[in-house]
Amino acid sequence: MLTGGGDCPGLNAVIRAVVRDGIDEFGDHLVGFRDGWRGVLEASYVDLDIEATRGILPRGGTILGSSRTNPYKGDDGVRRVHATLAQLEIDALIAIGGEDTLGVANKLHQEGVRVIGVPKTIDNDLGATDVTFGFDTALQVATDAIDRLHTTAESHNRILVVEVMGRSAGWIALYSGIAGGADVILIPEIPFDIDRVCQLIDHRHARGRYFSIVVAAEGATPKAGTMEVLTGAVDEFGHPRLGGIGARLEHEIEKRTGYETRATVLGHVQRGGTPTAFDRVLATRLGLAAIRAAHDDAWGMMTSLQGNEIKLVTLADAVAEVRRVPTEEYERLGVLFG
Repeated sequence: MLTGGGDCPGLNAVIRAVVRDGIDEFGDHLVGFRDGWRGVLEASYVDLDIEATRGILPRGGTILGSSRTNPYKGDDGVRRVHATLAQLEIDALIAIGGEDTLGVANKLHQEGVRVIGVPKTIDNDLGATDVTFGFDTALQVATDAIDRLHTTAESHNRILVVEVMGRSAGWIALYSGIAGGADVILIPEIPFDIDRVCQLIDHRHARGRYFSIVVAAEGATPKAGTMEVLTGAVDEFGHPRLGGIGARLEHEIEKRTGYETRATVLGHVQRGGTPTAFDRVLATRLGLAAIRAAHDDAWGMMTSLQGNEIKLVTLADAVAEVRRVPTEEYERLGVLFG
């Protein structure tokens, strides 16, 4: 078993469920690779038993550690993966992660590795599942922050820009913004018009509301040629390191409107801490389904939430495309902006 990519609340609940059911029901011997695919490359692992997983259900993060290591990045990475699995006599692998971690799992499955996937991402952007665990916790953290920022924005008659996570999908920004009563919400799926943003803020001032909350996903981008943005280095999966849209919006809004503007970047606080009850239960259900799928020889499949049922879907379907906010949903909720 391994946990890859960014950490999120609920990972330990999956580990606990797999271990308890695997040992009590099937008599399995389970090991956990440290730091995602890096642990497989380096044959770095720990034995997992009932005692090792006691008390981890409410803990955030992952007891196994994580990384964004990509075995397909190096020339001999895949060979080293196969060598480790053979050396340790691993019969099956449960990979817990998002599109990158499960993308690697899907490729390895095509090369004969017996693997089951479990979906994890706070961005809620993985295909073939209605919800990923971690999202509910991140959403609650972001909403709580927006609630708190409302009071200081109103007290000082300021514009507050709240930058939340969301590289290519705006689920956290949209839902936390709606839940927190934000006045402007910017998501990666729809390039924004900075002039329109300022118009909405001016409209509030004209109505005697001298403060505004702008929620922006880290991957939000302006329409071409309307505003300067920053770009950063990329990780092993080719994703740019984001962050900075909040600061750019702070500068542009204040310059264009004349209203005092401040930016707050929630950053990794959204990933940390105790998972919500919903995420604990969902992660547990997905973990139990994963160990059962392994014993049913359902290789190359991922556990997923469909409605209220846990079902199996192919890893290929899960990583085929990013699950983004539909334009029509954003536009329907847009009547609440300003």
